[in-house]
Amino acid sequence: MDSVHKKRNVKPIAIIFLAVLGIFAGLQFSNQPLEGQPVSKKIEAPREVLAILENSCFNCHSNQQNLSWYDKIAPISWAVNKDIERAREVLNFSEWNYSPAEHQGKMYAILNMMQSGKMPLHEYTLLHPTAKITKKDIETVKKYTLSLSGLSPVKQEKDLHQNIQTNHSPDPAKFPVSLNGIRYTDEFKNWKVISMSTLFDKSIRVIYGNDIAVKAIETENFHPWPDGSIVVKSVWKQENFADGEVRAGEFINAQFMVKDSKKYTDTEGWGFAKFSGNDLHPTGKTASFAKESCIACHRQLAEKTGYLFDVPMKVNTERLIKNLEK
Repeated sequence: MDSVHKKRNVKPIAIIFLAVLGIFAGLQFSNQPLEGQPVSKKIEAPREVLAILENSCFNCHSNQQNLSWYDKIAPISWAVNKDIERAREVLNFSEWNYSPAEHQGKMYAILNMMQSGKMPLHEYTLLHPTAKITKKDIETVKKYTLSLSGLSPVKQEKDLHQNIQTNHSPDPAKFPVSLNGIRYTDEFKNWKVISMSTLFDKSIRVIYGNDIAVKAIETENFHPWPDGSIVVKSVWKQENFADGEVRAGEFINAQFMVKDSKKYTDTEGWGFAKFSGNDLHPTGKTASFAKESCIACHRQLAEKTGYLFDVPMKVNTERLIKNLEK
């Protein structure tokens, strides 16, 4: 009796197995290979830097894929192809049609993503452990990236307050306007500081928020940020002195993010603008520059900070103290 019962159980299991196998085989017939694209212009960099990029980045961020066999099997291939298409939109090493200044900016962004551990993606390195970035790799990319800036020794000591007030304060009537309509304003210098950071390029970054943005932080209501929020990141070069003090030196740029969910639908509700140098010249050759250069990177922070690279600090210290006392 037991042997008969076992034979009856084997048959349904075999049917299920064959059915699963048939579905899997059917998926392969509908599996479309990733569309190949030509290499229009490959990034130029020292051999040791290219080796790192090719090993850890090219599989997604180029037209030269060297995929593993399991990357080509459906349904895994569907996710792989989608990730590659999205990665190419953000950055494509096979279509490196950039000016020297744009090349430098892209390298800074790449280094920033490597140092923060955001790239390569953790889920990618789980299946491709050889693509992991090492500390030595980061130092190699960092050395090359900094060489593009021609960073010079620190200048003589200057007054911090004077630098901040005079380096980018033209006549308000002559404030520049970005191609997407965002006007520079120096009012942000009177706003509350919501975060601060330094970066590998020896810069000091102070992030300000207007009243709407500050209230959103106080109430933890920035998923999404309310319309009318304005966040400004003001960037200066670091100056180090013999006594160990670090101050803000030469002004680099002011980066604006303006939340308007109806106006900036192409960039997920955020308007971007950057004003650089003492003349505050705006970034971008066309009005769509933010869609091409900004949102792709900021999108990766949508869930964590609502598209901001710097996590807002607690502005409402009284509320913070109460939370700590609980």
